[in-house]
Amino acid sequence: MKRREKPTPLRFKLHSDPVLVLVSFSLLLIGFVMVSSASLHLGAKMNNDTLYYPERQFAHMILGLIAASFVAYRPMHFWKEYGGKAFLISVGLLVIVLIPGLGVKVNGSTRWLNIPGFRIQVSEIVKFFTVIFMANYVTKQQKDVQESSTGLIKPLGIFAVVSFLLLLEPDFGSSVVILMIVMGIMFLAGARLLQFIALLSGVGLMAGMLVYFSPYRWQRVTSFMDPWADPLKTGFQLVQALISFGRGEWFGVGLGNGLQKLFYLPEAHTDFLFSVIAEELGLVGVLTIIGLFATFVWKAFAIGVAAEKIDERFSAFIAYGIGIWFGFQAFVNMGVNMGLLPTKGLTLPLMSYGGGSMMIMCSAVALLFRIHHEITEHNANLPKGYWHD
Repeated sequence: MKRREKPTPLRFKLHSDPVLVLVSFSLLLIGFVMVSSASLHLGAKMNNDTLYYPERQFAHMILGLIAASFVAYRPMHFWKEYGGKAFLISVGLLVIVLIPGLGVKVNGSTRWLNIPGFRIQVSEIVKFFTVIFMANYVTKQQKDVQESSTGLIKPLGIFAVVSFLLLLEPDFGSSVVILMIVMGIMFLAGARLLQFIALLSGVGLMAGMLVYFSPYRWQRVTSFMDPWADPLKTGFQLVQALISFGRGEWFGVGLGNGLQKLFYLPEAHTDFLFSVIAEELGLVGVLTIIGLFATFVWKAFAIGVAAEKIDERFSAFIAYGIGIWFGFQAFVNMGVNMGLLPTKGLTLPLMSYGGGSMMIMCSAVALLFRIHHEITEHNANLPKGYWHD
């Protein structure tokens, strides 16, 4: 009688880019340390527990890595097949969050849905699936995008509806980020320059009108131009952020020694985390974070170029879209903190406090890992001596 052999377990090795791994985990770990530093006093006051926010942020990171594992082990054709349907579901969530009693209102904006264990901002889900939807669109409609104005107008019509729903929350910042992702992907897909400039000008004009005819948005612009004119009211956030940068100097006042986070700087563990970094780690810390995000964007575009070389356009435009998303959102957040841009409620990717945001951001990074893996597998299976131009 023959002895039955044990079945060989299925093994799957995910090829990872070491630079992308280093940058991503550096942002996560530095973010966790700085969120902890910025929130210890807040936890003690609000919940009688100094570790309230650090413990939850650590749980958010674990959930983010679990979500990232699910995404990384799904082949790209899975996202190509189901990404469009998931995008429609995410738009449906924008409608649900506006229904009284279902959406959660915080600081005057209804942007969140409560899920047992954490609160998720619906616009973050929309950003993720916007990248997938647009990558699929420009891949299938390449000729229309490059040769016809309708190729540009169709997606803009869809995202005009998305932006309208976001403005009802209101969430002007996320609508701008999403439109930048859409316009950026279409530009990289070969949209004709004159049509692209005309559409970009139209979007810019509409955004300007929304700011001008909205009293609270216009107030943000005027206070941004001269925050010291009313430092205790309209200019308070920016003044406190600028003080943080001034106190930080070259090397900072030391980790945990910042004063501005102690109920002076609003939302120190979320929107204004970069100011805490500036105060406690100084110019060195600021340049380190800028360098990490710049490297992340460079790697995203490098992965996109590599995907295009093997004719995987869908994967390439996802990589480009993620690079545009993370780069632009980080630029806006840091610009607001430094007084270069009017105040907007956008978090620092992979760093700011938040459960839903952390899960979505980690999932987006996982898509880059998956694309890099499939490129590596493709190149490994080429015949020896084969040169891919």
